[in-house]
Amino acid sequence: MNWNKWVRQIHRWLSIAFTVTVIVSIVIVALGQEEPAVWVFYLPLLPLALLLPTGLYLFVLPYATKWRSGRLTAREK
Repeated sequence: MNWNKWVRQIHRWLSIAFTVTVIVSIVIVALGQEEPAVWVFYLPLLPLALLLPTGLYLFVLPYATKWRSGRLTAREK
């Protein structure tokens, strides 16, 4: 597996973890605790913080490969 596939796979699993933590937070609040613990609201921030660099990498990847391939063809001319 190359680097891009690893980042893509990690991003997918992190998105699943983020979704689960948001659902768990909503369920804990909805179950009727009058004052849920503060950490419950911060629980989704860890997967979200890890999603940021992988998402940015995946966002920039097509532009970087396009720029790199354009640079190589300009050099070949």
